[in-house]
Amino acid sequence: MTSAGPTIDPQTASALIDLDALRANLTAVRAVVAPAEVMMVVKADAYGHGMLPCAAAARQAGATWLGVAVPAEALALRAAGDTGRVFCWLYGPDEDPTALIDAEVDVSVQSPEQVAAVELAAEHLGRTARIHLKIDTGLSRNGCRPEQWGELVAAARAAEERGAVEVVAVWSHFACADEVGHPGNTAQLEVFDRAVEQARAVGLRVPIRHIAASAAALSIPAARYELVRLGIAGYGLDPADGTIAADAGVTLTPVMTLRARFVNRKHIPAGTGVSYGYHWRAPEGGAELGLVPLGYADGIPRHGAGRLELAAGGRRVHQRGSVCMDQLVVDLGPGAAEQIGDEVVLFGAPDPDGVVPTASDWARWCGTIGYEIVTRIGERVPRVLRG
Repeated sequence: MTSAGPTIDPQTASALIDLDALRANLTAVRAVVAPAEVMMVVKADAYGHGMLPCAAAARQAGATWLGVAVPAEALALRAAGDTGRVFCWLYGPDEDPTALIDAEVDVSVQSPEQVAAVELAAEHLGRTARIHLKIDTGLSRNGCRPEQWGELVAAARAAEERGAVEVVAVWSHFACADEVGHPGNTAQLEVFDRAVEQARAVGLRVPIRHIAASAAALSIPAARYELVRLGIAGYGLDPADGTIAADAGVTLTPVMTLRARFVNRKHIPAGTGVSYGYHWRAPEGGAELGLVPLGYADGIPRHGAGRLELAAGGRRVHQRGSVCMDQLVVDLGPGAAEQIGDEVVLFGAPDPDGVVPTASDWARWCGTIGYEIVTRIGERVPRVLRG
């Protein structure tokens, strides 16, 4: 899905995407959740990693499903030649599902009105639409509330009897799966199981149940059912505080390494201000600065200014001053040997010496989650594929 618009020269800065790491992550998770199948979630340009190459790598590693949020993503997968099962779950009331059904994409349905719209499109095409009924088990986001569930399953059953619709799944999403032992997880599973029973009671087979994304897939065995949705863990980041994957016996390797080359190098005297607002000034003795050609337009979080750390010359260096639209400044430290053209790693897979920060480290410094750090890296940053 990444556009072909103007990008930075990959020699100057790039996001290295290790597809071997993605395959290894998926293989490790598959071993834990088996016999459940795995849906690799590649929405949002594969969490910023590049949807098409990541989707292909996931298929190679045994992902029998791909998951996307919006129709354009599903149709892009089909246009690229993917012929496996694809699930799409987010579309507006005025969006015509015809193209999705024609492309044999499974779609989520949460209301009798959506059932009717999908059935109409399927009848027009002379196809049978595959639908997944979504129950809101407690996230209070998308999905049918339990008190309206009976109406939805009755509508789905009637449509199925008419032949244009096949209900292949009931699904949902956890609110607190990243908090192991949270009572909400048990409560949501109970709502989910009752919803499945109710669907089957009206004559729906419901061959597939899926509620677990990365955190639940790794930490709640009862939630695996027939299918789990692998998102952030597939890209090598723990879905919580760094312990869920390890506790499940899974070693994850970050897939993205964000790196650049210094494009300027200078010494500034003591007291000299750095970047907009002079929020940092050189200490006694001055400072050795390196300029990195990435900024908030490329997805570097401006709210992390002054707390971010990077790796250069085999050591950690600190970002100083405000993060600008296209660039940021780092303090190389006294006696630094780095020069223009030398490499700096913003985040990536941890190295044996613990020098390279991870996206999870950046998330901690920014008060956010690793998902946001990798997903926000913009299209101007070239993705360079490995493996």
